[in-house]
Amino acid sequence: MQLSHTRPVAAASFDDPNLVSAGGLVPVMALAQRSGLLTLSDDHLSVPGDTGSNAGRKIGSLVAGMVAGADSISDMAILRHGAMHILFERPYAPSTLGSFLRQFRFGHVRQLDAVASRLLLALTERTPLLAGIDTEPVMIDIDDSIIEVHGHSKQGSGYGYSGVRGLNSVITTVTTSTTAPVITAQRLRKGACGSSRGAARMIADTLTTVDRLRDAVTKTNTDTDTVGASPKPLLRADSAYFGYPSIGAALRGGADVSITTGLNSVIKTAISSIADDAWTPIRYTNSIYDTDTQQWISVAEVAEIPFTAFASQKKAHHTPGRLIVRRIPDLRPRTDQGQGELFDVWRFHAFFTTTDRADLDTVAADRTHRRHAIIEQVHADLKNSALAHMPSGKFCANAAWLVCAVMAFNLTRAAATLTGESTLAKATTGTIRRTLISVPARIAYSARRLTLHLPEKWAWEASWKALFDSMFGRNAHILP
Repeated sequence: MQLSHTRPVAAASFDDPNLVSAGGLVPVMALAQRSGLLTLSDDHLSVPGDTGSNAGRKIGSLVAGMVAGADSISDMAILRHGAMHILFERPYAPSTLGSFLRQFRFGHVRQLDAVASRLLLALTERTPLLAGIDTEPVMIDIDDSIIEVHGHSKQGSGYGYSGVRGLNSVITTVTTSTTAPVITAQRLRKGACGSSRGAARMIADTLTTVDRLRDAVTKTNTDTDTVGASPKPLLRADSAYFGYPSIGAALRGGADVSITTGLNSVIKTAISSIADDAWTPIRYTNSIYDTDTQQWISVAEVAEIPFTAFASQKKAHHTPGRLIVRRIPDLRPRTDQGQGELFDVWRFHAFFTTTDRADLDTVAADRTHRRHAIIEQVHADLKNSALAHMPSGKFCANAAWLVCAVMAFNLTRAAATLTGESTLAKATTGTIRRTLISVPARIAYSARRLTLHLPEKWAWEASWKALFDSMFGRNAHILP
């Protein structure tokens, strides 16, 4: 693409008071308002002083700015351009929102956690955000990530397991077979803390939230044939969470677990007891399916043995289950290349699961466990959006910022499900923002109503109209 020769650009002027750069904020914030974001914030937040007044509108402004792409407090100025003050009441200045966040203490962050949990419940009732959660298998993933910061002024920052100075954010997500991940719980911690710190509480809170989400979907489901016992949730995690506090919290909450074990002496001894003929090839990198034998020809193989976790601890902690092991050839070059290997050298990856073999056999359990990596995409999505920075020097302000980022993430994904496009419903928030949110619009007045004029031949026009119609109905004026 090149600039036009026949009509070259000669000037530019920022002088149109009727333009907005993010017309998609109108239906998205309508969804947030109808789901009770502002009311919930007013009811639950008790931030003191004048800066804590009108908490609902301030939280709404923060979430709206993040939906539009803001990743710092100064970026909240995106809410105060053109005709935004006409479309929305009292868009707050970045300095006001920054002062509001700096008044947060730990208790206020927990109050905001309650707002986020109830907002997710309302979004689930109003949209197909978690369709099938009452009938389909539910995957719960937990993992943490380091948000890099620079300098020593950030409260709680430190060098954690990654060797990078930052703050530690841990999240849990819920996924069904037909929906994309949704964040159900979040917590900001100091950068030097261990991954498993507070995980048991996070898991228990998430399982409680899943029960509430299932009840909400069941009440709104008019198909009586689907009413029945819901399958047990499955908690997936990496080896940092392989401990009785995390696994015990999941089992007490009625969930199964699938958690990487690492390779300590007990696990190595268990792996060595697996028979040579117990290994089954699986679909893996460079694998080929043999139609004659109906098997995969692959370098990767899996096997399993019965295993009791935490057998060295007190009897109440003994947890029976299955140890599933995947092995692949170790292709790392050896220091001494003068002599070839006499036998294959394997790399082993083991995980412990309490699932029933009748529900998930060895191959299916391994395939399901590997999909835990989906939570890494959620972390990357957040860091590509509001969590690109930790905007404040105050720890609790950053903790509140994390909760707002999670609400913006869930709200954006809920809005995408209303378009009826399955690709958008599972897209990243960056894609949803580019196609549905960051749509320039010009407002026009007619009979005390506002009409949004959007770009002609917008490639995602049908999806945008579906979202708009779901919020304002067919009686709203959308020009063809």
